[in-house]
Amino acid sequence: MKSRLAYLYKHYRFLVARRIVQLGILFLFMAGNAWGWHILAGDLSSSRILDTVTLADPLATLQLLIAGGKVASEALLGALIIFVAYALLGRAFCSWVCPVNLITDLAEWVRKVLGFREPPLMYLNRNIRYWVLGLVFVLSLLLSLPVFEFVSPIAALSRGAVFGMGMGWAYLTAIFFFDLFVVRHGYCGHICPLGAFYSLISRFRLVRVRHVKDNCTNCGLCFNVCPEPHVLSLVGKHDGTVNIPECTNCFRCVEVCDDDALFFALGKGWSE
Repeated sequence: MKSRLAYLYKHYRFLVARRIVQLGILFLFMAGNAWGWHILAGDLSSSRILDTVTLADPLATLQLLIAGGKVASEALLGALIIFVAYALLGRAFCSWVCPVNLITDLAEWVRKVLGFREPPLMYLNRNIRYWVLGLVFVLSLLLSLPVFEFVSPIAALSRGAVFGMGMGWAYLTAIFFFDLFVVRHGYCGHICPLGAFYSLISRFRLVRVRHVKDNCTNCGLCFNVCPEPHVLSLVGKHDGTVNIPECTNCFRCVEVCDDDALFFALGKGWSE
């Protein structure tokens, strides 16, 4: 029994922690609206902690500024707090906070259970997300609107947890089937402009995954679970740190590695 529990802890500790954080945040948003709790009120675009600290999505705030809107100094400070936090932590929002990750990971699990594979001719460049991000800025300027906030499945799900999903189910269902039948990690890994934004600001992050080549047996398990497998290009080749900013710091690669060839640490450390 102890060996079984030890196995489960080693291989799923970060995954379980991520789910607790993601669902916990949604629950606190819902509780703030339903029961008047003041722990966390609002949604992932704009929220308040204990009715004291304001937090704001920096991409949403930037869109609003580009669109010519006025942003309160309190909201600007809240956006700066989040900006600095993910600049230091890396693209952790996508794996530890974003509720859409629950949908895309479910699609990935179903894909593996059913043995689905991407169509042999299907290829979607991962840099498309940066073009989408640029398009969001351009359209926000031209239309004088924070464009992505009107179509964001992230906003739809976080607000839906508070006020009811409505048409949000259509967004999430489309993303689920897109990831399931068309492209593995299609939305988060190829299209989402918020993921692109956090990748751009996390180049100097403090929390990184490190690799020890001498421990690696090239089993490939890390590549199988990584939502951004291209960031593991150093695995099996040389010692180093995962410096590619698209890494979401989900630490699934660390969990599944039975060779202790991957671990996370603070600082850039070795150069890749």
